[in-house]
Amino acid sequence: MKITNFAVKNYQFTLIIFMLVAVVGLLTLFTMPRSEDPTTHPPQYLVTVIYPGTSPKDMEEQVVKPIENKIYGLENIDKILTTVEDGVAAIQIKFKYGVDVDNKYQEISTEINALKNGELPKDIYLIKTEKIASSDVKIIQVALISNTASSKTLRDNADKLKTQLEKITNLREVKYTGMPEQEIRIDMQLDKLAQLKIPFNVVLGSLQSEAADIPGGSINMDDKVFNVKTSGKFKNVEDVANTVIYNAGGKIIYLKDVARVSYKDGTVSHITRINGQRCILVTSSMKNNVDISQVKKEYTPVLEQFSETLPENIKMVKNFDQADMVSKRLGHLGFDFGLAIVLVVVTLLPLGFRPSLIVMISIPLSLALGLIAMNLLGFSLNQLSIVGLVVALGLLVDDSIVVVENIERWLREGHSRKDAILKGTKQIGAAVVGCTATLVIAFLPLAFLPDMAGEFIRSLPMAIITSVLASMIVALTLVPFIGSKILKTHTHGEGNYFLKKLQGFLTWSYKGIMPLALKWPKVTISISIALSVLAFLLFPMAGFKLFPTSEKPMFLINIKMPLQANIPESDRAAKLVETELKKHKEIIYYTSNVGKGNPQIYYNVHQQDIKPDFAQIFVQLEEETSPIDKTELIKILRTKFTDFPYAKIEVKDFEQGTPIEANIVVRVFGENQDTLRSLSFKVEELLRRHPGTFFINNELNAYKSDVKIKIDKEKARTLGVLTSDIDKVVRMAVAGLNIGDYIDDMGDSRNVVITMSRDKFSNLNALKNLYVNNIQGAPIQIDQIAAISMETSPTAINHFNKSRFAKVTSLTKDGVLANDILKDIVPELNKMKMPKGYNYKLSGEAESEGDALGGNFLSVIILSTFLFIAVLLLQFKTFKGIIIVLSIIPLGVLGGVIFLLITGNPMSLVSIIGFIGLSGIQVKNSLLLVDFTNQLREEGKSIDEAINIAGETRFLPVVLTSITAICGLIPIAMNPNPQIAPLAIVLIGGLISSTILSRIVTPVMYKLIPPQLDEKI
Repeated sequence: MKITNFAVKNYQFTLIIFMLVAVVGLLTLFTMPRSEDPTTHPPQYLVTVIYPGTSPKDMEEQVVKPIENKIYGLENIDKILTTVEDGVAAIQIKFKYGVDVDNKYQEISTEINALKNGELPKDIYLIKTEKIASSDVKIIQVALISNTASSKTLRDNADKLKTQLEKITNLREVKYTGMPEQEIRIDMQLDKLAQLKIPFNVVLGSLQSEAADIPGGSINMDDKVFNVKTSGKFKNVEDVANTVIYNAGGKIIYLKDVARVSYKDGTVSHITRINGQRCILVTSSMKNNVDISQVKKEYTPVLEQFSETLPENIKMVKNFDQADMVSKRLGHLGFDFGLAIVLVVVTLLPLGFRPSLIVMISIPLSLALGLIAMNLLGFSLNQLSIVGLVVALGLLVDDSIVVVENIERWLREGHSRKDAILKGTKQIGAAVVGCTATLVIAFLPLAFLPDMAGEFIRSLPMAIITSVLASMIVALTLVPFIGSKILKTHTHGEGNYFLKKLQGFLTWSYKGIMPLALKWPKVTISISIALSVLAFLLFPMAGFKLFPTSEKPMFLINIKMPLQANIPESDRAAKLVETELKKHKEIIYYTSNVGKGNPQIYYNVHQQDIKPDFAQIFVQLEEETSPIDKTELIKILRTKFTDFPYAKIEVKDFEQGTPIEANIVVRVFGENQDTLRSLSFKVEELLRRHPGTFFINNELNAYKSDVKIKIDKEKARTLGVLTSDIDKVVRMAVAGLNIGDYIDDMGDSRNVVITMSRDKFSNLNALKNLYVNNIQGAPIQIDQIAAISMETSPTAINHFNKSRFAKVTSLTKDGVLANDILKDIVPELNKMKMPKGYNYKLSGEAESEGDALGGNFLSVIILSTFLFIAVLLLQFKTFKGIIIVLSIIPLGVLGGVIFLLITGNPMSLVSIIGFIGLSGIQVKNSLLLVDFTNQLREEGKSIDEAINIAGETRFLPVVLTSITAICGLIPIAMNPNPQIAPLAIVLIGGLISSTILSRIVTPVMYKLIPPQLDEKI
């Protein structure tokens, strides 16, 4: 080959280039961004609207529908999923993959801002638009613990730590949570206002006017420019209390005359504890494309120094540090990598010392070249890319082994070193290129897997593809060059001790089988077909689960309280769960979050927003806890909490892959809420009857009760009272109205809230003795024009692409797969008689599988199949050759599925990757046999003679490369991470079966349908 001739003849140039590759590769290894999981940028966004005290029905009409109508008009919308609950609406927007993520964020923000100034209510507390990204995960979670320090002291210290962490450039979203912020509270005395006949709107207008901060601009004086400072914002309590709210007839009324103004904590909506102790949590995320180990070096000294400045009654605990987990995981994979290299070295013994040395030199250079390509393509060093490199380690030596072994064979036959290097490489070169091309094409569909699952897993196939392509370049350039310098002509043709023993074992193994197989070719092929059919029949026995659970030693406990439970009740239930967790010594930390979810610490589990009847406990185990031990503890806790008297307790492990709310989710679509409720009961009953389901949840199981203030509009109009004024006064009394802000002593902006005198939480007393002014300014007691009653309403309203639906969710019991349950449930759902306009759709794991394996993936598979065949046609010029080569694939599938069944792993996305990659490896091995058989026939050998010689000669490098790949994969197969182990298990099983059987099936197929060498396509 020309490239080989060039590399050998211009050896100085070759040497310099590969020294450059080695240096740049080493630099790349140390400078590549490191992270636990791959960086993803899905075109997904979350719009959260917080409007306290608003029912789901009102939220739907006033907030959700205007937003959905605007967003739905944008281009390339894939789906919009909306959940509406009391005072909160979460609108998840997903665009089709391939759009510009930043541009779409700007489009959404523009539409939301336009709505704020138009159709949406003016007194909405908060509207925030967020991009969903892997960088949302908090890399550190620190708890400041104290049972005695005041809320203000804890907040102030948390704020100091926040300020210090914000100075680290690679950190983002530094926050503290768990305690309400301080605010200036204005407790209005409406009876006094009524006596003074001062309209409430006048008070509001005066306060808002004083709170406004309008810059004065700038003026020129001589040759300079001076800024004009105006009154500015409120500064403190006295400033607010002394606001003039009425000035007429020489009479001045201050705010303090009709209200009590003081510093108070805001309404408690989130309580945090760690190991049962009161605390405040400080968390931070990390920016994209930075090395987490370097970021750790920046924030660790900050945390250590800050810890020393804390008062004696406050203790700091860093209970979550993703950098430690990344270091441990990458370290474990690094050990696997080292072990794989050792095992690969052992398998190279039959080649001899000098050929083995050449192969060992090619390994780091191939990996270095692959790493450089990965870095240029924008991939980071994470668990999946490292797994890809470890898998590639077993594959990338194939090219070098095949080239070196062929050169060695020529040397053993007595050829000169020059002829052996150039002609031996030329003889095998086309086969090496063809083998590599088929292997790359086999992994190509995985590099184009659609949706978030594809983006998440892409670094794995790309690591394999770049490394294998690099190994081909190395095998055709550096290997011949080094071989020309250190290989020598052999005095004997049998090779070293290990080679003779291996060759002898292979000859002995097949000496009785091969003659029989070649004598009875049709019987042999029939047995092969039967084994292939068996392989596909075994597939359903393995089951299917797209993504496995996480192996990390941590999980969540979700506490779902009875309908409309308040924060104190949720807190009481959380404390009871904490009492049970305290008994388990393997639990290091349990962090309770009452009224809200734990800050996001896993890439696909987002934080639950404010919800009074919800609590979540983040449980962390000892670092060395195995996945088996974690699963056992989860089983124990699930059994313990099954009959919990006060709440539904869900012990939930973290799941890999696309975020799902439950394993099984059935959505029933339709417009009428009562009909949806009736149908949801039937779906719920179906799920409850199945023995594999548990923790079944139906949001429409019970309706909640709301306090309804029914205004007598005719009477109100008669008295000259505006309905909007009544609503405003009621909201002020119950939830409070934010009329401005002030700057506290830490330099942060805090709210000024006007409300009625109350305790921590509002109750019915807040609705007593309320006054509203009519058009003439006369006070009217609200009791005269409105009555308090109770009404029922749904707990939540859900929309999917603007269509209303009810959902029923279920988890699956241990050892039960969601797909197996759906096989039983779906026929029953299809039998349900639904009214016209009502239908159901599956979500959960079923939808996740559809997103990951549907659509474009099929197109890529078809394209790759044609490319696969095209490469083989270039190699063999005949369809018969392709059939011979491809005939071995089902036999590899047999070994892969048997190994899955033996190890108890279901079919999953990584298993699919294994089977797709396996097809490329098998074809690679079979291709070597067929290619050499064709060469021998072209040299004049008969078919039988060519088959026998090729089998003896080429089967040795096939076995060597297979053993090398298997040994390289063993550490990955033994890794406890269920996300990566099945990949290696499938490859090992498939390589064993295909290597053993290819020696029989490929020669027999060749004999049955020998390709015509002069048959051109």
